[in-house]
Amino acid sequence: MSRIGKLPVAIPAGVEVKLEEGNVITVKGPKGTLTRKLVDEMTVEVGAAEVTVTRPNDLKRNKQLHGLTRTLIHNMVEGVTNGYSKQLEINGVGYRAAKSGNKLTLTLGYSHPVEMTDPEGIETKVEGNKITVTGIDKEKVGQFAAEIRTKRPPEPYKGKGIKYTTEQIRRKVGKTGKK
Repeated sequence: MSRIGKLPVAIPAGVEVKLEEGNVITVKGPKGTLTRKLVDEMTVEVGAAEVTVTRPNDLKRNKQLHGLTRTLIHNMVEGVTNGYSKQLEINGVGYRAAKSGNKLTLTLGYSHPVEMTDPEGIETKVEGNKITVTGIDKEKVGQFAAEIRTKRPPEPYKGKGIKYTTEQIRRKVGKTGKK
């Protein structure tokens, strides 16, 4: 039995979970509404205070989908109650970020500024050399943060670039001259 899959997902006060035909689940909370189509093989039961996921048999695919389905529902409930955020940090001389409206403008040592538009449901904030990406969908928040990071990933010699605040960069020793 899947250890994660068999755990029930608690529904906090103020959150409404609806299961529609075809395993389409809708989670409505104080921060917004999320809808997702779940795999048809899994049986999802919505109770008064919790959601449970069961699988039909012990095939390898069903075991894999069991924990995944439960985690997706848990992430939706967590997103509409608390939301998700990722923090990025810009390091490097002359590297900076600016925000105007829903456009994020990054100056990263290229011949042109890099402009990115916030996707629907995602908000970015710039404070000094830190960029905060927030939203209710964990998948979208992580994806947009990763897209920002790919514009200039951190390099191992001086650590210049965009990195997550929790990320550790493995530093390399530069060349030394012959004497």
